[in-house]
Amino acid sequence: MTVNSELDEWLSAEADILTSLKSGAGPGVAHRDQIAGKSGLEMMQAMLQGQIPFPPIGQTLSFYLMHVEDGIAIFQASPKSEHLNPLGTIHGGFHATILDSALGCAVHTKLPVGRGYTTTQLNVNLVRALTPKIERVRATGRVLHFGRQLATAEAKLVGPDGTLYAHATCTCLVFDQK
Repeated sequence: MTVNSELDEWLSAEADILTSLKSGAGPGVAHRDQIAGKSGLEMMQAMLQGQIPFPPIGQTLSFYLMHVEDGIAIFQASPKSEHLNPLGTIHGGFHATILDSALGCAVHTKLPVGRGYTTTQLNVNLVRALTPKIERVRATGRVLHFGRQLATAEAKLVGPDGTLYAHATCTCLVFDQK
């Protein structure tokens, strides 16, 4: 597959997801009654289908959840000029936020009903400068370990040509929700 055809596929998938998100609940925070009795994976799937709100930060930083399955979450982002740092490249916080989202949501997919999590450690490695010339990047998060109290995950941020821009790991505390 060529870079252009890969990018075209990414853009088409993004258009479908945005249609679903914007015709659904829109941005916001789900109410307890909307998520009661749902596992973490069911919550993420409901978000993708527009049944519950998606986090507003996606609109702020131009990134969206594209796919979830057990232990995996994929986000797609548009590096834009409003994300530039003083040196003219995309600010590292952009990379970190998208990677953190992929990591956290991958962990979220493993949660049984009544359990929650919070990130306790995030490690991000920026390996290549990112500019608005790169139309889209994808962050894929994968759970490495999911235990009763701790979960770990890893993620990579890549372009449609496979170029690695950053990678990250996280540790999450898993707990019972009240």
